[in-house]
Amino acid sequence: MRLGIYILTFFCALMAAHAASRAKSTTDSLMKQLDSVIAMRPEYQRLKEQRLDSLHAEFRMCDDSERRFDLLNELFNEYLPFISDSAYAITLRQEKLARDLGDSNKVMNALMNRANILSPTGMYYETLSIIDSIRLEDVPDYMRPYYFHTKRTVYGHLADYAAFDNEKRRYKTITDMYRDSLLSVNDPESMSYALIHADQLNEKGRPREAIEILENYIAGNELDEHSRAICAWTLAVAYGMAGDSENQKKQLILSAISDMKSAVREYVSLRQLALLLYSEGDLDRAYRFLNIAVDDAVKCNARQRIIELNNCYPQINAIYVDTVRRQHKNLVRTVIIITVLIVALLVLLLVMRKQMHRIAHARRQEEEANRQLSELNGELQQSNLRLAEAYNEISDISELKETYISSYMNQCLFYIEKLDSYRKAIGKLANSGKSDDLKKLVKSSAMIDEELKAFYDQFDQTFLNLFPSFVEDFNALLHPSEQIIPKRPDSLNPELRIYALIRLGITDSDKIAKFLRYSLTTIYNYRTKVRNKALGDRNSLEAEVMNISRRPKVG
Repeated sequence: MRLGIYILTFFCALMAAHAASRAKSTTDSLMKQLDSVIAMRPEYQRLKEQRLDSLHAEFRMCDDSERRFDLLNELFNEYLPFISDSAYAITLRQEKLARDLGDSNKVMNALMNRANILSPTGMYYETLSIIDSIRLEDVPDYMRPYYFHTKRTVYGHLADYAAFDNEKRRYKTITDMYRDSLLSVNDPESMSYALIHADQLNEKGRPREAIEILENYIAGNELDEHSRAICAWTLAVAYGMAGDSENQKKQLILSAISDMKSAVREYVSLRQLALLLYSEGDLDRAYRFLNIAVDDAVKCNARQRIIELNNCYPQINAIYVDTVRRQHKNLVRTVIIITVLIVALLVLLLVMRKQMHRIAHARRQEEEANRQLSELNGELQQSNLRLAEAYNEISDISELKETYISSYMNQCLFYIEKLDSYRKAIGKLANSGKSDDLKKLVKSSAMIDEELKAFYDQFDQTFLNLFPSFVEDFNALLHPSEQIIPKRPDSLNPELRIYALIRLGITDSDKIAKFLRYSLTTIYNYRTKVRNKALGDRNSLEAEVMNISRRPKVG
């Protein structure tokens, strides 16, 4: 049983190690892919600029004001994570065009776009001034998710950067309220709903549920690169909260890959990945990733990301200090090991020198021993004479053993003669045609019973000769009122006979049953009955029986 548990534990550990190895292999493969994608950044940004140039060209050629407004929306969405200054300028042109059209909904859209670009730049007062100027009852249903998103985003930033706990809690409460509003106005099948719901579960400390929601959504939907980056980032947050650092790292890499392919400059994943790599000791790659994140944040003019990156440097410095300390400890450990090895080498040399002296001394002793050996040869001859005398004594002992063996053989011949007599008696009855007498003789168990009785009597006498005080010693282990007294002094009853066999080392109930010609159930009942009479611990009765000695009877 214990061996089975060890084997099961070993295989479980082996499977866990294999799974961890596979996960690390996948992460390493994704890291190489990220390095390749980063090398292709100029190409991805060139394609991004081509899209922007194409939209600008279409905007210049377009005469339809409605279409021009939609093109400005597309340009805004392209510039928002790429160049915040350009995105802000687009919102100004959108507002002017919307007012020229006299369309209040388009004006509202342009204002929300502007609030959405001001928030990540840290201009929270201006963001709130714009968004609070829009009354909720004036917002059409199709724009309400955007309205609540802008509110939730700005209050989320205020909660993150609040200097005092009371203000942080207040802004967090407002953020939770707008998150609930977002869930109420978004389609439950949409990506926005899945992301908001997962974010809500993370905030409530239920990251495993958030992971399940996002994994199911990603598995069931085709996502563009930008959407994949956002989903992977939220997944990374959930895995981090769940304590699964390997999957957190994997999702950060996936998010960073999609960010690079989307040619966006306002992101978090690469920065967080760099910090994770710093803590793991991959300093070169972490430094390179952090420089890319800083460069993109500066080019995008994403002030909030720049502040966050600046706040990372104390953490990075702490990691560097910790790394230096570890390296110093490793160096000290290495020096100590080398010192110990040198000391061990010196000790070994001293031991070898001492051993050489011992060998020389041993050679001198060997010569002395050879001299003494010749003297011992003479003594050996005398010993051989004494050995011959001892051999004669052994011969006497062997003769005694032969006598015992002869007695055993006589006993066997006695039973063989009895069997032959029995065979002849059966033969006579069969030849004389006395079938009824023959049947009676065959059916009769009298002979067997008589022989069994004689056998058990012989067993009892032999055993009591070996253990003359067995009955008294055994009864001493039982309650005084429960002691077992055989009918005859030189015999044993069934209970005593069972425990006599146990004393001889036969503990298997099946073997005892066959020896005494009882059923297995009867043996179990006898053993249980006697154990219940034990004076001490009933479970240790048989062990105590094994300790009964062969001391002779007294008197």
